[in-house]
Amino acid sequence: MSLESVRQFFADNAPEIDIIEMPHSTATVEMAARVHGVTPGQIAKTLSLKVKNEVILIVTRGDARLDNRKLKATLGSKARMLSVDEVINWTGHPVGGVCPFGLEHPLRVYCDVSLRSFEEVLPAAGAIHSAVRITPQRMAELTAAKWVDVCEGA
Repeated sequence: MSLESVRQFFADNAPEIDIIEMPHSTATVEMAARVHGVTPGQIAKTLSLKVKNEVILIVTRGDARLDNRKLKATLGSKARMLSVDEVINWTGHPVGGVCPFGLEHPLRVYCDVSLRSFEEVLPAAGAIHSAVRITPQRMAELTAAKWVDVCEGA
């Protein structure tokens, strides 16, 4: 169902963007980079966090790490990663396929400025074997994301 919700999202909002389905898992940054022939940084990983009482998504480059001080300063509070069950319940996507598209519930999306290092990134598309090729700016536009600086060295 998750891949289908992403497929519907793109059909409704950006029919020119194709979902890439691979025969091999792309559930980790390293696997996805290898399968798609890109650097790990070009894989746009989506992190599911809870800040105060709100669940949010932060999309970063695949080789970036969150900076807890920057995150707290930007969001006004500490954040915690969601459990696997919480990720599925909130996003509708399995871990390894989480993306900011076709979500189960409307969630606030943030894109880290580290994504701007690339002309094109590859976020997952709702399944552990799917992705899309998209510019960081287009991804932010489609998801109404706010640009933030919350990663180390970004």
